[in-house]
Amino acid sequence: MAEPLNITQKLIQSHLVDGDMKTGSEIGIRIDQTLTQDATGTLVMLELEAMGLDKAKTELSCQYVDHNLLQTDHKNPDDHLFLKSAAERFGLWFSRPGNGVSHPVHTEHFAIPGKTLAGSDSHTPASGAMGMFALGAGGLDVAFAIAGEPMYLKMPKVLGVKVTGKLNDWVSAKDVVLEMLRRYDVKGAKDYVIEYYGPGLEQLDAMDRHVIANMGTEMGATTTVFPSDDIVRNFMAQNHRENEWVEIKADDGATYDKYDEIDLGSVVPMIALPSSPGNVVTVREVAGKEIYQSYIGSSANPGYRDFWITSEIVKGRRVHDTVSFDINPTSRQIIENMVKNGVMLHLIQSGARIHQAGCNGCIGMGQAPASGRNSLRTVPRNFPDRSGTQEDSVFLCSPETAAASALTGKITDPRDLKKLFGIDYPTYSEPSDYIVNKEMLLRPQEGNSTTELVKGPNISSFPDFEKIKDIEVPVLLKMGDNISTDGILKAGAEVLPFRSNIPEISKYAYIVIDETFYDRAIEAQKIHGGHIVIAGNNYAQGSSREHAAIAPRYLGQKAVIAKSYARIGWQNLSNFGIAPLEFIKDSDYDNIDLNDILKIDNLDLQLKRGMEVTVSNLTKGTTFKTKHNLSGRQLQSLLDGGMINSFKKQI
Repeated sequence: MAEPLNITQKLIQSHLVDGDMKTGSEIGIRIDQTLTQDATGTLVMLELEAMGLDKAKTELSCQYVDHNLLQTDHKNPDDHLFLKSAAERFGLWFSRPGNGVSHPVHTEHFAIPGKTLAGSDSHTPASGAMGMFALGAGGLDVAFAIAGEPMYLKMPKVLGVKVTGKLNDWVSAKDVVLEMLRRYDVKGAKDYVIEYYGPGLEQLDAMDRHVIANMGTEMGATTTVFPSDDIVRNFMAQNHRENEWVEIKADDGATYDKYDEIDLGSVVPMIALPSSPGNVVTVREVAGKEIYQSYIGSSANPGYRDFWITSEIVKGRRVHDTVSFDINPTSRQIIENMVKNGVMLHLIQSGARIHQAGCNGCIGMGQAPASGRNSLRTVPRNFPDRSGTQEDSVFLCSPETAAASALTGKITDPRDLKKLFGIDYPTYSEPSDYIVNKEMLLRPQEGNSTTELVKGPNISSFPDFEKIKDIEVPVLLKMGDNISTDGILKAGAEVLPFRSNIPEISKYAYIVIDETFYDRAIEAQKIHGGHIVIAGNNYAQGSSREHAAIAPRYLGQKAVIAKSYARIGWQNLSNFGIAPLEFIKDSDYDNIDLNDILKIDNLDLQLKRGMEVTVSNLTKGTTFKTKHNLSGRQLQSLLDGGMINSFKKQI
């Protein structure tokens, strides 16, 4: 009799094409669907062009335009035209600018239980709410998936979280995932899939689950998985897709590598303090702090209900005079339903500022808060400077907390609204005759296309990278723990328009950490041929953007030596020929200083011989051991100077 399987094991087993399901070993899985967005998709499309792809080999692939919507000059609109032409050329769906954020739009219209999804965005696991195995990945990995290649990852462990009880009034799914972040911080679920099960799931609708799955990424999880049950079926029926629903549930007797339990009835309004999603306390603990901004929307709170309850809280009232009340609808479909049912009217009358459907301020593209002021946001991340304001002070919270605070001008526990304003908890029910709109999703063309790629002047050719060589270079940065990709490659309206121009975007590498880095990297490249950076634990957490590997590589980065890595960041380094080495002894980290010259002799031979690599500190006259955790496939890619070079060798 077959051993009972949990949902994660079922999804992996049904798509396994390479390797064995042994924890920690490399596996390859077949990818059914892909998702790319404009901040990362431009490079994916250039990579597909370089690979000579005729047509996407997946069941479905969609290119979204949701991040870089501001059109302050030609760069963003030029890239939008390029992406549309690439979707036509390679046979992808195309979600037009203003249609909405990729994750909720994909959940509404494309997510199918039991399927796999790879996305060049770290919040792709949001589709795990639908019973999918959805992975965030670097763009090059997604490009290979579009070309029909397997997606490779290490076989994860599974954290089973039993959900019981019922949410109290004024508490919602965002508070649930913030409670999980309070427990696990930003790396406590690394190498795990978080799988939720139990009777409490009946209390969480599909978009509630989307909120929780989306922010599993912030805990370092490989992905998050929910069952596909009647809740999912009802959501798909609402979006006219009930015929695509299938049930996905764990077998009776299925087990997990680790267990946890969350009683929904014990969860209270929670808030993440600046400047980490894992810095979580109860709202009560910080109530009374004055705020400048209250921001509703993003992939982390994308559902119609989130905007509905916000409008019910502020209905017939004006937000505080000191507050910028920013509303970011997450899809054109949701906007239409907000207009139809009066939600938009209540928000506008309250003083809200209505923005177009997209990521917007979540990625620092507009809506930056005033300097020295507090911003409450329902977004997934609050890493330093991500908002577009240096020294920002961003808190993460639920729509209920954000709306309550908008009325008072101070951080406010929404449970106090009855006492403060006489507001009773609104009872939500799904609207009748829900509008479904796919008209801004352009279908792929039939057959192979001869469409020419439309390249504006800001799109540069992808740089060529040489094979790995011996290293004798200076340490240009020594960093601590939890360095995010926002710190490695700055986000925001100033920088992201250069996402298709590697020479230009490289000027912003590490600028959040050290404004002198670019000039010093150029100097090190001239004198030494490159550089190394040193980091603590969980290096390259956060966004999947491969620019955080490509830009440093362009500036001559040969290796990173860190105590540990976030999964996607680690993969991206090897994808582009940067050696991701790890300290064997933490004390060796302490003995390295800025500008020390590090030497690695016969690096290629050392990498081939085993997992250990010896590094000499010429400045200190010492040596120390490092290790790598690369598979044979990754190792060959690294030795070739990156995956693109390996692919060129094959053809």
